[in-house]
Amino acid sequence: MKELQLKYGCNPNQKPSKIYMADGSELPIQVLSGRPGYINFLDAFNGWQLVRDLKKATGLPAATSFKHVSPAGASIGLPLNETLAKIYWVDDMDWKNFSPLACAYARARGADRMSSFGDFISLSDVCDKDTAMLIKREVSDGVIAPGYTEEALEILKQKKKGNYNVIQIDENYVPEPLEHKQVFGVTFEQGRQELAIDDALISNIVTENKELTEEAKRDMKVSLIILKYTQSNSVCFVKDGQAIGVGAGQQSRVHCTRLAGQKADNWYLRQCPKVLELPFKDTITRAERDNAIDVYIGEEYMDVLADGAWEKTFTEKPEVFTKEEKRAWLNGLTGVTLGSDAFFPFSDNIERAYKSGVKYIAEPGGSVRDAAVIDTCNKYGMVMAFTGIRLFHH
Repeated sequence: MKELQLKYGCNPNQKPSKIYMADGSELPIQVLSGRPGYINFLDAFNGWQLVRDLKKATGLPAATSFKHVSPAGASIGLPLNETLAKIYWVDDMDWKNFSPLACAYARARGADRMSSFGDFISLSDVCDKDTAMLIKREVSDGVIAPGYTEEALEILKQKKKGNYNVIQIDENYVPEPLEHKQVFGVTFEQGRQELAIDDALISNIVTENKELTEEAKRDMKVSLIILKYTQSNSVCFVKDGQAIGVGAGQQSRVHCTRLAGQKADNWYLRQCPKVLELPFKDTITRAERDNAIDVYIGEEYMDVLADGAWEKTFTEKPEVFTKEEKRAWLNGLTGVTLGSDAFFPFSDNIERAYKSGVKYIAEPGGSVRDAAVIDTCNKYGMVMAFTGIRLFHH
């Protein structure tokens, strides 16, 4: 297949639309089910590169959950624990025996369930039955993987009444070293972003504390790989091999840090017994539970706790999760890694990161205020590596 006609472009009025190879060669994909759209393919191709890089850097299967050409979540395939199984809504499944790939997707989808709603999934490995069963129960637009087991493909083809988008990509496909795109009729050309995210990249530690654990090295690489395929400006909070907060596409870097930090906080607040034990009605959907939790742990909690409102979601009225209780619980969030696609221009980013348990930081360096940023890291005993290279993505 040399080209694939699409229903429309970014929006229904943008016709005609297609994907094709400029040199007339075969497309590196097959559509096994559904009819993927323009944005689906943007998510799929960016997501595939991300999980391919994660697998190469860590040796573990990887998954990502994309929305509007940025990852809502991404993870490598480390085992779940009971608390994560509960907040990711997989505790009713045989989660202790999940394949590594299924663990990766449970983590990628579960870290920020609000943002992952209606995602496009990318998998580094052949999709197995465990992973397909997870995908089956989520609201999702489609999936791309290098292959599918017979059982997995049968499960996925039943989703959305047979219209779920399933794409198989040739894992051996290597694109041309130069890439092109048009804006307003003008063609842009650049070399592909092929930077290797490895130990050498994070070896320049500029803080007084230089104790970088193997787990922290892994998480630094995970954060930088995620940023490589996230719309800039971007920062990424990572813990235990998975993104717990991605701040994407913000003009102000500190706004990125606040956004991603709040997502990381929400991820950890969802693990608090007070949230885990919320008395939900059996009749509400998974998405309605996600929405209710997001409001309950936020500043507008009375939207779900006011008389006439709580009865729609809960069997009994929950107590308010106070600001003091939330801060006390968040003090238990430690050992978090923060990556940034460009330098931190002010130390306010570090102050905000500290509130979300950040211990390790990877950023390019190069700001005229690097010394102030390093001093703030030293104040909190953080370990920071300067990579020396920016990772803007547009």
